[in-house]
Amino acid sequence: MLLVQAGDHARFSALVDRFRARLVRFAASSLHDRQAAEDLAQETFLAVYQARHTYNPEFAVSTWIWTILLNLVKRERERRARRAQLETRAGERQPAAWAPQPEEREQLDAWLSQIPDAEADALRLRFFGELSFDEIAQSMESSVSGAKLRVRNGLQRLSELARLEAVEPQPGERS
Repeated sequence: MLLVQAGDHARFSALVDRFRARLVRFAASSLHDRQAAEDLAQETFLAVYQARHTYNPEFAVSTWIWTILLNLVKRERERRARRAQLETRAGERQPAAWAPQPEEREQLDAWLSQIPDAEADALRLRFFGELSFDEIAQSMESSVSGAKLRVRNGLQRLSELARLEAVEPQPGERS
């Protein structure tokens, strides 16, 4: 990042190549919208480049990038919630938020949307973003034990949801 601050554009391109896919996976999982995820990843890199002179080398570049993305995703979720609330008040139907993906991915995304955002985001950072607990803690502005707790609690909640679904009869099945 110090080289990027000095004007080395090739190094910035290397940062984009290194993080882009993981950032998009995280955002897509969180927003259920691949195109919005691509846009937020692009916006993240734009913010990184524009704020390159504010980067503090005492901290990992990855943590800085993930923090920017996490804040952008939170802002987008809030924006969507406000828009949905306004549309609901106006009596409009909400459009489908994302294109169908494989069945397992759809189920995981549905379950993640049912657990608290902090836990879902911690799981996404850990498993889609492939961040360490230290990086998750820094990105979510929590302690490492807090990051571990969020991941553990999120996994427990997903397990409970999976267990409940396995017990409930599926449409078309006899009880």
